[in-house]
Amino acid sequence: MKKMRIRNVALIAAAATSLLLGSTARASDGDIVAMFKLSGPLPEQPSTNSLAALLGDHAPPTMFDIMEKLKKARTDDSVKAVIFQIDDAALGMAQIQELRGQFEALQAADKDVWVFSEGLTNGSLLLASAANHVVLVPAGEVVIHGIYAESLYFKNMLTKLGVEADILHCGDYKSAGEIFSRSGPSKEAEAQTNKLIDSMFENWIKDVAKSRKISPEAVRALVDKAILSSAEALEAKLVDKLMYREDFVESIKTRYDDAKVVSNYGGQKGLDVDLENPFAIFKLFGDLMKAPSASGDPAIAVVYVENSITSGKTEEGMFGGTSNAGSDTVRKAIAEAAADDSVKALVLRVDSPGGSALASDIMCEAAERFKKSGRPFVVSMGNVAASGGYYVSALADKIYADPSTITGSIGVVGGKMVTKGFWDWAGVTGHEYKRGQNSDIMNTNRTWDDDQRKVMMDMMNRIYGDFKNRVLQGRKDRIKGDLESLAGGRVYTGAQALEIGLVDELGGMSEAVKFAAGEAEISKYDLRVFPRPKSMADVFGEMFGGKAKEDDFVYHNNRGGQGLAKLPTIAATLDAVRAVDPQKAAIMQNFLMQVELLSNEGVLLVGPHSTLLVR
Repeated sequence: MKKMRIRNVALIAAAATSLLLGSTARASDGDIVAMFKLSGPLPEQPSTNSLAALLGDHAPPTMFDIMEKLKKARTDDSVKAVIFQIDDAALGMAQIQELRGQFEALQAADKDVWVFSEGLTNGSLLLASAANHVVLVPAGEVVIHGIYAESLYFKNMLTKLGVEADILHCGDYKSAGEIFSRSGPSKEAEAQTNKLIDSMFENWIKDVAKSRKISPEAVRALVDKAILSSAEALEAKLVDKLMYREDFVESIKTRYDDAKVVSNYGGQKGLDVDLENPFAIFKLFGDLMKAPSASGDPAIAVVYVENSITSGKTEEGMFGGTSNAGSDTVRKAIAEAAADDSVKALVLRVDSPGGSALASDIMCEAAERFKKSGRPFVVSMGNVAASGGYYVSALADKIYADPSTITGSIGVVGGKMVTKGFWDWAGVTGHEYKRGQNSDIMNTNRTWDDDQRKVMMDMMNRIYGDFKNRVLQGRKDRIKGDLESLAGGRVYTGAQALEIGLVDELGGMSEAVKFAAGEAEISKYDLRVFPRPKSMADVFGEMFGGKAKEDDFVYHNNRGGQGLAKLPTIAATLDAVRAVDPQKAAIMQNFLMQVELLSNEGVLLVGPHSTLLVR
């Protein structure tokens, strides 16, 4: 094991040196055209691992990185234009709307925005339409078939495995548990989903029509055609030019007087290594071992709640991206920001369908503690901020959401998995011993009896009451109408939530940060992400089995991670499905996490859209 760990360190060292020596040159003067390529999903938060900083421009981009670079480009006189290549982008609707706002801000700053693509779909066309120049490859097509949505239900699969889900819920529209107990939606769930999709589709039509300066009726007619050739797209004014890549690059150089096209604009400069100095590599690793230092300038803290909410730590890859939002990690990040006197405001970026009720409350309480310090607390909602995701947002001074953000779902779902049929099939028998009337309340051999069902419902109603009290505490008279008529598991887009007072403004992260700065009365500030990045000493310490830096108290075990999804057989199956149907693979992974959370905690604040496929 020790040899393997040493080999891992050696490989990292070799890769680091290679990347440093091979770092891309940066333009230091002259006019610039900044080029960005979006490929695959775009995680929200930057990595807290300093190895990502070592990789510099080779590290996968995040939404935070892109937003910071575009902000810099707006005020950089040397930047004449920005180009986005978006062929393989897999962005959420709220991310697209956030980037559309950035495109408009760049144009307002007299920067041209170009989008080059080999083919456009619903999402990429919505993003591209906000640019002032859209270029499509002549052989490319525009596939805009409208919005197709599909809810997945797992009851029949569970039945085949000999498993039965016993599900309870608070709120007639709290349909998240239906994925376990039904093979199709209830009338209430179907009505809510139709309302949601109607709003998303209307927003899409309106935004494309406005950006491309054509009528909404014309856009609807184009959608009904479903697939347009490049010539048809040009004639319909969905694109501006048809060009192959080489011609496009040449036209850009000509248009901007041989400006340098930079593919790493705003990227971190890699560490330099003096190869003539035999001790240079030791200095390099000495620098890497140091924890990143923060300036003493006023700062706005940014804390992310991304993916399913669980107890324990947030799990992340070495180079960014997370699999969950752990309550210990988020709570500690907020506390760290609160203890920093240079932090003048907190922006919580929420992109989560919810999860653990307990973990959601822990995060909410941490935000409340920050708010009691007298500093502004603002929420920016991403693609989804529902159920537990709304719970952690409820106490904010101001909530920003994009028009297609999925939010609300104020309600509670509980349940357990009855697995006796599976064990019977496998030939495994058991013998029970019981002390206490309800000692078997969470056993997996049978569904709840009436008395046990009442015990569970009493607990869930208490949690539901706490949820509504948190909302009333935070939203006060901004709620338009009786809260119960807006809660009960009902789900809304950001545009719909604005009308009923669940959010305050339509806008993205930039608007949230700007408001927070105004409330804090600061004009010059740093955006500082918490938790602060780990040093390489921390990374190597964890690799060798040492303990990470901890709080005053030990962390909980992470009871709601990706355990099921990481089992070899399931992981291999997910990889196979991901190759042919990545969206359904993601939904399957969400389903597995919910099964794990139900098994661990029994009560969840989770929205139904976590297993809703929207194309």
